[in-house]
Amino acid sequence: MLRRIVGIETEFGCFVRDPVLGKPEEVVERVKDQAFRDQRWGLIDRYARDAFFEPAEAGGFLINGGRLYIDVVGSHLEYATPECLTLRDVIAYDKAGQRLLIKLLQELGWEERVSFHNNNVDHYGGHTFGCHENYSLSPETHPYGQRLAPLIPFLVTRQIFAGAGRVGGHRLTSDPRRMIRGLSRHRVDYAFLDQIYGVEPDPTVDFQLSQRADHILYVASGRVRFSRALINPKWDSFQDASRAPRLHILFGESNMSEYAEFLKIGTTALVLDTLEEHAAPQDVRLDQPIHALREISRDPTWQWLARLEDGRTIRAVDVQRRYLEAAQRFRGRDEETDYLLDEWEYVLDALERDPLELADRLDWVAKYKMLRLYREEEGLDWNDQALHSLDLEYHNIHPEQGLFFALAESEGMKKIIDEEEIELALYQGPEHTRAKARARLVQALRALPIKDYLIEWDGITVGAKRALIFEDPFNTYDRQVERFLRHLKGL
Repeated sequence: MLRRIVGIETEFGCFVRDPVLGKPEEVVERVKDQAFRDQRWGLIDRYARDAFFEPAEAGGFLINGGRLYIDVVGSHLEYATPECLTLRDVIAYDKAGQRLLIKLLQELGWEERVSFHNNNVDHYGGHTFGCHENYSLSPETHPYGQRLAPLIPFLVTRQIFAGAGRVGGHRLTSDPRRMIRGLSRHRVDYAFLDQIYGVEPDPTVDFQLSQRADHILYVASGRVRFSRALINPKWDSFQDASRAPRLHILFGESNMSEYAEFLKIGTTALVLDTLEEHAAPQDVRLDQPIHALREISRDPTWQWLARLEDGRTIRAVDVQRRYLEAAQRFRGRDEETDYLLDEWEYVLDALERDPLELADRLDWVAKYKMLRLYREEEGLDWNDQALHSLDLEYHNIHPEQGLFFALAESEGMKKIIDEEEIELALYQGPEHTRAKARARLVQALRALPIKDYLIEWDGITVGAKRALIFEDPFNTYDRQVERFLRHLKGL
């Protein structure tokens, strides 16, 4: 079991295959509405949660304690898992969000007309959308203070096993015309901008580890669009009643592979454990982290070199080994931790020998191997549109359509959880966090004639006088929920 609460937010790409249905932003609105019609999958927001980013009816909380909503920045459909305390739960609830989207398409009869993609980049439009991670910290650790500085080299280099991989690259330009179209449609598009740039394909790149590295500009930033960073300050709600501060990692990749996701989340949590015990390595500070991020992603030799502050050059694999050494102090804590440490070491050894050995585990390797074989058989250049299309279809979340699932069946991609865990995560909240309370309340409110409610991550308010606050994310609030529901049913 993890020492901290973990959650994932995923912005999905939407491919409208039948233009009769309208534009992608119209389609995702209808899919979102389908989720909350008749309150089957959750309760839609009655009030604005944020004047800019989450207006009323932009989404809502689900019966599993998670959240489905439209991200106003880019008009993406976004799913946030409930708070989890085990790695298996994180993966199960993340995959449950994907299964929910498939069920919504089935309900609408759109399985062949619309597809959702667990990827992070529009190859030709120049847009990028994220998979963000959230980790609770100890109350003594400020989520954006100097104490987190040792985390940066880890985040920059973990792409060697956590990257989703992509064909080609993007480069930022001083001409913003490709990106400025449509900005005025939503106030949020321009209210917080302090710069605008253009994005265009970079034909000098054949294949790289990360889909997002080309778009990251800063180590930390409070902005999201045009000012993307590794870390982005975030708050839980208007009142932020949580006892544990939240680290919001903006730079991450959406993983189709359960194993890659397990390694990404688990190793990051372990590194945070070392930080809070003052045991994180201090001798791997990078000279230019953002430059190193791109160079590692784009390195066709797979040497993945970076320059340290003291001028020395180091391999990304060796940076990761330093963090692994520091995390060995937690060996013996529990079975999941020991397995994670063993797999972390196994993957680093294999990456050093021959990354292609990991085609049954890591997304970027599986994708590269598939695309290289197809390219050689068809005699294609890396910039051929067919390879970009295959890249996209690797991330199609429909089990009967996506190339990842075909690879999983033919190549035996390593799994972490089973189908029963995913199905269970669709219908109920995690057992060990406040999400259990939120899920129970959402399920109960669906059956009550109550329309005046406000649901938040850290509490719920019904009417003007009844409220239940979840200030401790590690508490399930079982007794408080029972008492709260008795009062509601007595209204």
